[in-house]
Amino acid sequence: MLGDLFDSPWKILIIAVVLIILFGGKKMPDAARSLGRSMRILKAEVQDLHHDHDTESPEAAQPAPAITATQQQIDQLQQQINNLQQQQAAGQAVTVNGSAATEAPQTQQPG
Repeated sequence: MLGDLFDSPWKILIIAVVLIILFGGKKMPDAARSLGRSMRILKAEVQDLHHDHDTESPEAAQPAPAITATQQQIDQLQQQINNLQQQQAAGQAVTVNGSAATEAPQTQQPG
């Protein structure tokens, strides 16, 4: 239906003249900018909807490298904690950063 409306340059010219008469020449650039912004927003939203439905995409299947590196660091720290707890339970001297750690953790009192 809209394809028939815009098949001739004369029809487009008539529509443009009617719009200029209705809205005035001064408001047409603002109206065109507003329409352009609305179209960009609509396009972005449609792309987001398509992206949300693409659960099979390769980007979604593989974690980002920074997340993987962070997870590896977390795993290493967890392993160190487990080793320290095992050493402490076995009664061995536990060293942290080159100094002997005491069994009772020291906390700072406020004030």
